[in-house]
Amino acid sequence: MQPVKLLGLATALPPYRITQDEAKATGRELFAGRKALFDRLSGVFDNAGIRERAIVAPLEWYAEDHGWQSRNALYLNASERLFEEAALAAITRAGLTPQDIAGVVTVSTTGIATPSLEARVGPKIGLRDSVRRVPVFGLGCAGGVSGLALASRMAAAEPGKPFLFVCIETCSISIRLDTDDPAALVATALFGDGAAAAVVSTEGTGLGIITGAGERLWPDTLGIMGWRVEDPGLAVVFDRAIPPFVTAELADAVDSILAELGLARGDIDRLCSHPGGAKVVTAIEQAMALPEGTLDLEREVLRDHGNMSAPTVLFVLERLLERGIPERTLLTAFGPGFTCAALTLERP
Repeated sequence: MQPVKLLGLATALPPYRITQDEAKATGRELFAGRKALFDRLSGVFDNAGIRERAIVAPLEWYAEDHGWQSRNALYLNASERLFEEAALAAITRAGLTPQDIAGVVTVSTTGIATPSLEARVGPKIGLRDSVRRVPVFGLGCAGGVSGLALASRMAAAEPGKPFLFVCIETCSISIRLDTDDPAALVATALFGDGAAAAVVSTEGTGLGIITGAGERLWPDTLGIMGWRVEDPGLAVVFDRAIPPFVTAELADAVDSILAELGLARGDIDRLCSHPGGAKVVTAIEQAMALPEGTLDLEREVLRDHGNMSAPTVLFVLERLLERGIPERTLLTAFGPGFTCAALTLERP
């Protein structure tokens, strides 16, 4: 890949917030018909490493019964607002206007939008009518890294033209209280909502330089993470094997991706990882032989926002940029597939 500059980065959150204590108390009340299930798993609220989260609806919405239509209507309404806020902020921080944007990559997996989100919002925020659009569905938590890599490849193919990347996830609308599936209760303890946007181009003054990207897809792992499509809405798939799988497999996956980029693990000064949960963050540190606590910003983002799926790693990157990025950073995220996505970012 021709080096591409990260010109602007921004994040956005929905207006409602819930503390983890409120989430636990509400969960205990709403899972009342399955008290044994809640009591057996309620410790996940205490051990998730989360203090509070932003969500797209007031708390009472989650206590009501909702089907596909209601859930997706909320997804569209919230996602359009988040798209507008994050995209405009990223474009402004890049020193550009919406008319300067040559193309846009939109990543989202928590709802259905046809026409896609950038088609709905683009004219409103001033994107030109010739803008190239690439909406992407199904990447899940890996979408923050995979989507940024895709936008960067597009920018590299058209030197001098800025490309916008937006990822939005409204994970909380998939919270389900009508099931005995333990994963549904775990989701209630983990999920938050949010959005992030970035502008990339081969030209301009960048926050960092994207120099390469890669992915690894493991065979026979479709059941580790994803969605099941059911009548009331999407049902989350979380396998208990995720943290031990990360511990066992991450290092080899990272080493092989880096080798394809002409790098080795010793060339990386810091990971910038998607914090899917407290156990996953610990598993990443163990897999990469990092001292405990190395991924401090990942734990901070998890504490303040929960697991927002794809945008979460870009919230971590935002804090790393504020602190000051090292010479070379490796962004990583896991997603359905089961997939590891990685991207190298160098200091300007």
